[in-house]
Amino acid sequence: MESLMQARRKKNIVTTGIGCLVVVAAVLGYLEIFTKGIDRLPARPCDGAVARETAARALPSARSAEERGKLRQNRLDGNFFFACYVRTSGDSIISGEVQSRDSAPGPWRDFYAENGIEENPVDVSSGDIRAVAHPDRAYVYVPCTPPGKKPGEAREAYALTVDAWTIGETAVQGDELRQVIVDFAYQLARHTYKAVDCKESRTFPEELPRLPAA
Repeated sequence: MESLMQARRKKNIVTTGIGCLVVVAAVLGYLEIFTKGIDRLPARPCDGAVARETAARALPSARSAEERGKLRQNRLDGNFFFACYVRTSGDSIISGEVQSRDSAPGPWRDFYAENGIEENPVDVSSGDIRAVAHPDRAYVYVPCTPPGKKPGEAREAYALTVDAWTIGETAVQGDELRQVIVDFAYQLARHTYKAVDCKESRTFPEELPRLPAA
């Protein structure tokens, strides 16, 4: 009788152990299939423009994700346009557009400071690189004379500008989301500046100063 009871206890232990393994495997399988979409993207999406970790900070976990970056540049007049997006299967998006402009930093800042839901957005700068941050949108300004143009030909000043934003659900909110979008926009600016071969020699800081609390 005692040996029979021991055999039953061993069987119950084995059954319980197998059940636990099945649960763990199911959980790990769920996490791998349904939450690791962004992790499967290239380390630097959008043709190397941004860090995957930056997009992952902004977007919630999803089963799958896609990215695309495309640069258009007219070598004759120097004008350029670069677009980048990272989108999850849950329709959460972080996106940005970079383009050449003829605008002085003051008028640029005044315009984009008013182009949001806040009357007083957060500003940050590093030298002559400027950023304006709204809760779900950010703008970056970098002086840039494209190939085919001369600085003296500008009505105001040649520049590279970035407009970045999120659509849909985000993984973070408030000041943290604002910071992520600024980081994303700045990475786009730094990448495009080199890709289009702006005439001014420039050493970019690794990142812009951290935003003050709104």
